[in-house]
Amino acid sequence: MTTEQVVALGPSFTAYLRTFKSFFVNKASVEHMQRYCHGLMSDLPRKSVEPIALAAGCAVRTLQQFLADYTWDHEGMRDEIQRRIVRDHLPAPGERPEGGIGTVGWIDETSAAKKGDKTPGVQRQYCGATGKIDNCIVTVHLACRCGDFMTLLDRDLFVPEETWDQDRDRCREAHIPDDVAYRSKWEIALEQITRAMGNGVRFDWLTFDEWYGGKPGFLAGLEGLGQLYVCEVPSNLPCFPTYPKYKSKQRSFSPKRVDNAGAFGKPFKGKPWKKIKLARKTLPPQVWEVRTGQVYLARDGKPTQRTYWLIVARNAATDEIKYFISNAPARTPLLTLMKIAFTRAGVEHLFRLAKTEIGFAHFEGRSYRGLMRHMTLCQLVLLFAAEQTDRLRGEKSGSDDRTDRQGAEHDLPILAPTPLQAIFH
Repeated sequence: MTTEQVVALGPSFTAYLRTFKSFFVNKASVEHMQRYCHGLMSDLPRKSVEPIALAAGCAVRTLQQFLADYTWDHEGMRDEIQRRIVRDHLPAPGERPEGGIGTVGWIDETSAAKKGDKTPGVQRQYCGATGKIDNCIVTVHLACRCGDFMTLLDRDLFVPEETWDQDRDRCREAHIPDDVAYRSKWEIALEQITRAMGNGVRFDWLTFDEWYGGKPGFLAGLEGLGQLYVCEVPSNLPCFPTYPKYKSKQRSFSPKRVDNAGAFGKPFKGKPWKKIKLARKTLPPQVWEVRTGQVYLARDGKPTQRTYWLIVARNAATDEIKYFISNAPARTPLLTLMKIAFTRAGVEHLFRLAKTEIGFAHFEGRSYRGLMRHMTLCQLVLLFAAEQTDRLRGEKSGSDDRTDRQGAEHDLPILAPTPLQAIFH
């Protein structure tokens, strides 16, 4: 980005934030929202309430109250973010999918390490941010990609069952509403997808990792919504390579693990490995050796009435093996399914950008509402970054050289560091 482009972002950002002023009851709340979002976009090393307030010349307590106690509609803001994405960035129903795969939705979770025991939802659990069991919170997210555009759509806190849900006094102390209780992460994800669809989001595909892929209730829920998916599954996911020809009154017909079915099952016998090359933007292409077959999934120990894609993919360089399941029609091109499955690296990029540049993991507080509002405002800022990226992607970067233009085609540029005072003014 050129200096002129960076400077122009200030007025653009202010105008963008004003389009969401209807979710606030007075002018003071709108100004606090602008201060907080400008702080999230700034080059502050820590983007929690106190440093943002001090840098903006605002009372720390006032900004804390804005986040946790003031009256404003953060849920309505989240819904409007989704409707704006539908209106401005996703193809209209019936339009030909962009890039061959259309709009892809991602379900994933992320964690943030925390100190103490007062942050809503905090407990010792696996923390992806540190790679070990640690004191952290876990949040579940829905994101989407269409062509080069991608951003986060939704966010929810995972409320642990034993340490939080079963201690409602602790929940009330953290201002967690009584109707916010423990739910499995896949149930949270299913609700987020349903909510996004209610706001007009139409996914051509969904993809997610093996934890979600290993939950039959989640897959069945997606099918109930009429949603196509391609997902990684654990190697021990049960399936039936062929439909059982009989029913025994003494013992049910046993399903097989997908790794066993992919190696010895009838749909795979004698099938050669096919080489699939997947292009990547900033790294050399990946080559996978792939075998496919149609299998029946096991639901409550019984075979499904229809078949599903089972894809066995082996990395030609590392011998790593992955297993994928899809409810796509049997005529769907294999390359399309592989492309969809491997778009999932994009959601990791979004998390990385949100945490390193927007202060997503910097929340410091004891209020559930404050945490949800912090995540919503981070979503708001991330969408601005995505929109400006979409706009700037086609512009010249101050040079007619083709390489300069190609260099701007990363997934999302990092807008920070930008001086706080330059954005404010």
